[in-house]
Amino acid sequence: MLIAENIAKIEERIQKACAVSGRKREEITLMGVSKFHPIEFVEEAWQGGIRCFGESRVREGAEKFEGFREGRSGAELHLIGTLQRNKAKTAAVAFDCIQSLDRENLIGELAKCAGGKVLPVLLELHTGEESKSGFVGLDELFSAAELALGFSSLRPRGLMTMAPFTADTERIRASFRLLAKAQKELERRFPPAENWSCLSMGMSGDFEIAIQEGATLLRIGSAIFGERL
Repeated sequence: MLIAENIAKIEERIQKACAVSGRKREEITLMGVSKFHPIEFVEEAWQGGIRCFGESRVREGAEKFEGFREGRSGAELHLIGTLQRNKAKTAAVAFDCIQSLDRENLIGELAKCAGGKVLPVLLELHTGEESKSGFVGLDELFSAAELALGFSSLRPRGLMTMAPFTADTERIRASFRLLAKAQKELERRFPPAENWSCLSMGMSGDFEIAIQEGATLLRIGSAIFGERL
C-alpha cells in the first residue's frame, strides 16, 4: 500500500506545518489529485483516508468516478482543470464542486446546467505570471463574485489559485498571500464570510507554505500517487 504510506508521510508534514503556524489540522482538507491515474489508485487512496479527489479533465473524471461515490459517505469529486463551456453540463452533473471557475461567461453556463442541484464553486484568481488561468485583479474577481451570488443554483465556497512554478519561495508565498487578501476583501464586500471560507492553494511542492498562509484545501497529486502514468 505505497499510496497509503505516502498519505501518512504527507499527514506528518501537514501536522508539523500546522504546529509551526499555530493552526488546527481539522481546518484543512487534503485532496488527492487523481488525474491521469487509474481508479485502482483512487481505491488505495480512499483506503488511506482520502475523501476528496481532484480531476482536471471532465470526461476522464466523469468516467473514472462513475459509481465510485455510491455507498462511500463523504466522497467528493472536484474539477480543478480549465472547463470549456461545451462541457459545462457534464461537469455540473458529474462533479461535486467546480474549483476552476475562471471567467464570467462560464458562470451563467454552469448556473443553467446545474439543473435541480446547488453546485458549489470556487473562483480562480490569477496570482502569478506563470498561472495559466483565473480572474486578473480584484475588480474582475468582485464582478464575478457578484454575478455568481446572483444565481440560486450556484454556491460560492471560496477561492483557488496556482502559484508560479518556481523554486523562489518568496514568489510562491506572495501568490498565496494575494489569495488570502482577496478572500478578506470578498468577506467584507459580499457577506456572509462562509461564502468565501475555502482557500484552495498548495500542491505537492509548496503545500507547507500554503498552510502557513491560510490554505484550507491542499491539492496533492504526485506526492500521493507518484508521477503520472
